[in-house]
Amino acid sequence: MNQFFKIEEFSCGYPGRFVLDNISFEIEKGQFVGIIGPNGSGKATLFKGISGELPTMSGNSKLNGQHIQKLSLREKDQTIAVVTQNIEVGNMTVEEYVLMGRMPYRKQFQFFETTDDFAIAEKYIQLTGISELRDKNMNALSGGEQQLAGIARALTQEPQLLLLDEPTSHLDITHQVQILNLIRRLSENLGLTVLMIIHDLNLAGEYCDSLIMMQKGAMRKKGTPHEVLNYEDIEAVYDTVVITRTNPVSGKPVVFLVSEKTMKKV
Repeated sequence: MNQFFKIEEFSCGYPGRFVLDNISFEIEKGQFVGIIGPNGSGKATLFKGISGELPTMSGNSKLNGQHIQKLSLREKDQTIAVVTQNIEVGNMTVEEYVLMGRMPYRKQFQFFETTDDFAIAEKYIQLTGISELRDKNMNALSGGEQQLAGIARALTQEPQLLLLDEPTSHLDITHQVQILNLIRRLSENLGLTVLMIIHDLNLAGEYCDSLIMMQKGAMRKKGTPHEVLNYEDIEAVYDTVVITRTNPVSGKPVVFLVSEKTMKKV
């Protein structure tokens, strides 16, 4: 097994308020891993710790054998790309926005993009299917289109690890499936390692290779969707009654909610 990304006894957070407790897990190269858990469980804090937005309090994180904490900001931006839930857009076109992904590769006193920069940006504009949007202003795009542009920009950084913070949370089912199908293809075809925060348990179960379940600042469980998405763990973590079954077509786990009204009838 190639432990491409590894976290050992990792802690970070906000001392006196909320701290992640002793997180350890490993991810193979090219895996698509989802992080699940209720609000306040530590998902976003873990992301900020991995990306370096929050300082590491103890433990370490390694990517392809390198200590992430020891990387310079430039090296980190060449290694890890982050797509946030809400894409911050300025007054620029989609192409200009995507090209910003080449910033970590600019040399001193280089003020303009190179031919290679344009070629790399074009590659991922095409791959994410947003070529028809290239001349549109980012502010004029829908939420789903902005997410695709955000992914294209992140890929233009040519990272080894892609972090996605709830990329489908505000999107309709069409855009949710479009984006998750894209991420699945990137993982499989480019060998890209993906770590994604996701709230929808059914989407997590359908698309991810493995899941990490967070609970109150600790990792409760890591495993395949079938190992993690069982009613015992879900009810314990989310404090909600659920029923779990298997999708007859994909063979992946499906989670059904049970309303209070229905429960009263049982």
